[in-house]
Amino acid sequence: MAMAKIKKGDTVKVIAGKDVGAEGKVLSVDRKSGRLIVEGVNMVKKHTKPSMANQNGGIVEQGAAIDASNVMYVHKGKPTRVGFKVDGDKKVRYAKSTGEVID
Repeated sequence: MAMAKIKKGDTVKVIAGKDVGAEGKVLSVDRKSGRLIVEGVNMVKKHTKPSMANQNGGIVEQGAAIDASNVMYVHKGKPTRVGFKVDGDKKVRYAKSTGEVID
């Protein structure tokens, strides 16, 4: 699933799932599976063995991936859908609610 409507660094709002209503910054995007990791959303506890990086090991809380269909892009404080249009000779993303170009 080639999905480029949401990119790394975008601010998104969760619209479905256990963290509905939460907002956060996108930390990483997996375009192949259509999933992304959002800061502070879908936190899970992972049991880790002691290693050179983490001498004690133990239980670490980290963010897990969430499906891209469960989030909406936030433009000027409001969630909006994202579309594509050709601006001159360049393909750009735009917010469908306002029609403004995002990047």
